[in-house]
Amino acid sequence: MSFLTLSPRICFFLGFAACASLLGVGAYLQFVEQLEPCPLCISQRLAILATGVVFLLGGLHNRGRKIYALGSAAAALIGASISARHVWLQHLPPEEVPECSPGLEYVFQNFPLADTIKLMLTGTGECAKIDWTLLGLSIPAWTLFSFLLLAGWGCLQFFNDQNQI
Repeated sequence: MSFLTLSPRICFFLGFAACASLLGVGAYLQFVEQLEPCPLCISQRLAILATGVVFLLGGLHNRGRKIYALGSAAAALIGASISARHVWLQHLPPEEVPECSPGLEYVFQNFPLADTIKLMLTGTGECAKIDWTLLGLSIPAWTLFSFLLLAGWGCLQFFNDQNQI
């Protein structure tokens, strides 16, 4: 079934470029707009990075297209689940929002790695705060949308059997 006109390698490189762009936007929001990322934001950035690495490897290798397609989709869906939790936290009533935690630097220095990872994946009170919106959607909502698009793009490569280089 050949419905894409681009080779899988080009498509994987486009997926990598999308992930690099998302990381660039995150860096811009953090360093230029001075928006401090919460633990879930950092977890989402790591998921974007992982998805981008899989896309890059898929673009560099000339074999294993289906494995890289499934790997990129799986990494993006893991990121989507983190983003979905973040969006859910942002929509909780104020009395149900978890308490804020100490900063990540303090947690990394004073808590076991397992507790730090749990904190990064479950989120805290600062994760419920909405600092920025575009068209009525918060950063985690846009990130969720991006992850779903990346997962779909990865899945499309499973069926992309173009033999072009």
